[in-house]
Amino acid sequence: MNSEFTIAVHGLVLLAYTPDHMATSEKIACNVATHPARVRKVMGALRKLGYVETKEGLGGGYSLRCDPERVTLAELYRAMCPGSLKPTWTSGNPEEKCVVAGNMQCVMDGIFAEAERHLESYFEGLTIGDVLRSIRESQLAKG
Repeated sequence: MNSEFTIAVHGLVLLAYTPDHMATSEKIACNVATHPARVRKVMGALRKLGYVETKEGLGGGYSLRCDPERVTLAELYRAMCPGSLKPTWTSGNPEEKCVVAGNMQCVMDGIFAEAERHLESYFEGLTIGDVLRSIRESQLAKG
């Protein structure tokens, strides 16, 4: 999983929390606790995908262009970091005569592919609206 997924979820939840206001990349970055350039990169991708819209100039920024109840975390995961559970390096060597070394890479690829399917299935059941509700419930529990 990469941080772009987390920034995308956080950014969309923040925009859903304040649907009548635009948020600048600086405001989102402060809320996420990251650099505005990273936020602009992620929000730019979300704009291309139709989740947010932008307005240039004074009073501009990002606003939500989607229904937070319909945007699943699975959609965002597939858009921002598909296949990221699988490490970039896998042990073993398919050319090796050792049974373990010769088969480890293939077996681990299958394990990570199955884990990815489970993660996406779990994320299908969660929307941006669900995350916002969880945040509100967490705030109520704090008193």
